[in-house]
This record gives sequence, C-alpha cells and structure tokens, in this order.
Amino acid sequence: MSIFVRGRETRPPGGTSIFPPKAWVRHSFERAAHTYDTASRAQRWICARLVNGLPPALVSAVILDAGCGTGFGMEILGRRFPAARRIALDFSPAMLSRIDKLEFGVAGDVERLPLCNEVVGLYWSNLTMQWCDIFALCREARRVLWPGGMLAFSSLAPGTFCELEESFAQIDSYRHVLPFRPLETVRQALEVAGFQDIRLQIEPCVAHYRDLKSLMGAIKAVGANQVGSARRPGLMGRNAWQKLEETYEKRRTPRGLPLTYQAVLGYAQK
Repeated sequence: MSIFVRGRETRPPGGTSIFPPKAWVRHSFERAAHTYDTASRAQRWICARLVNGLPPALVSAVILDAGCGTGFGMEILGRRFPAARRIALDFSPAMLSRIDKLEFGVAGDVERLPLCNEVVGLYWSNLTMQWCDIFALCREARRVLWPGGMLAFSSLAPGTFCELEESFAQIDSYRHVLPFRPLETVRQALEVAGFQDIRLQIEPCVAHYRDLKSLMGAIKAVGANQVGSARRPGLMGRNAWQKLEETYEKRRTPRGLPLTYQAVLGYAQK
C-alpha cells in the first residue's frame, strides 16, 4: 500500500500575517538543526507529558510524527509502540538528517501533507502547531487519520515566554514573542475539522538559565527566535541590552532566570 502521493497543488486557505513567513521558519530551523538537541530541555519535557496522556490501551500500526525535529519523539514513540511503523515528517530537511535509525522520513508541510487519505493510526505532533495555520493543520490531520485514529499534539498557549515579553516591553514597543493562540481557538479548529472526544489541558513548564545570554541562546538554538511582522529591525544596541538584563534580573530565583512555557496538551479522535 502506498501512503505517499506527489505534492498537492493547492494550499489550504487561512493563516495570518502576525506569524512568521514559512521561508523564515524553515531557515530558522535549518540553522538550528545542529544545536537543537543541546537546548531542548523544555521540548523534551513537554513531549514526555504528551506521551503520558495517551490512553494506556492505545495501539497503532502506523504513526506519523508531524514536525519531528531531530527525532527524540520518534524514540519515545518507538518504545511505547515497538511494532508500529513510524513516519518522520518535518519542514526542515536538516532536522531530518539528524535522526539516527530513520525508518521512513519525508520533508513536508503539515498544512498540506504528502500522504494519502486514511493511512495513519496516530497523528503525533510535538510543538509544531504554534507555527502553522491551525485550521489547515487540523484538517490535514483528520484527512490522513483512518477512522477511529487519534490525534495527539502539543502547542503553546498565551503566557508562554511571559517573562521575556514583559521585560522587552520595558525596552521598546516591538513584538518579541509569538502571539500564541488561546485554547478556545485550538478547540474551534479541532471541531471545525470534525474531531471528536477532544481533550485539552495546559501544563506550565518553567526552564531556568544562569543568565540572559544563555536564555536567549537556548531560544535561538531550538529555532524559536522568529517573530511576526512587528519584530524589531536590526540588532539590539548595547544600552538596550543592558536595560533588558537589568529588568530580567529582577525575576531571578535561586534556580536562575525563569522562562515559562504554557504547554497545551491535546488529544482528539477521528
């Protein structure tokens, strides 16, 4: 049975200009491929939480990891479902090239998957949805799932990077953090796509860093340093950087400078 088809010619409608252009996103993750694993502590924690929320009795013969990155989710899914065929899909070929023991990989867009209809039992996606047209992603996820298949995903909710956003607000009026979607919008996209038995929850994850430079470096290292059309042009000057450091230092805890991820964990049934 063939599960791949040649690229579809039409792109699903939707999207908004406040999100980064796809070319920027791909370039950012291409550059981050060689540093992603060293800086993805929060991403791994969220991935583990997503796995823990799967129904204990769930069995799937074919799994799609949509937005697989460097593949640590594939490893976890392989331990949970050792008999399943695992398809790794990512927007960035460089990310795919970092995966060891790749069973089946394809560089593709989650908004227009290069897959035939109803070929996947579990659609898995860890921290990809926030970069996409959410309605197109959900529509495509349901299309490739077979009847009774499950969607499991994580995303980020408003309040993510709140410390950074509030500190930058003391420096300038530019947008430095993605405008993460509220839970209501996520639910709406799932319902419009036709999913049932929707479960959504938010779990905060707080990472800590020794200083602002390492915090910002970690964000860049995982490719999450792209923002929307209102981003600050050019580099930040020395005075602005010093003011940002002073502002952020007021948030220091015994563990270091905090950075909050408001993780959305979602599950739904076709």
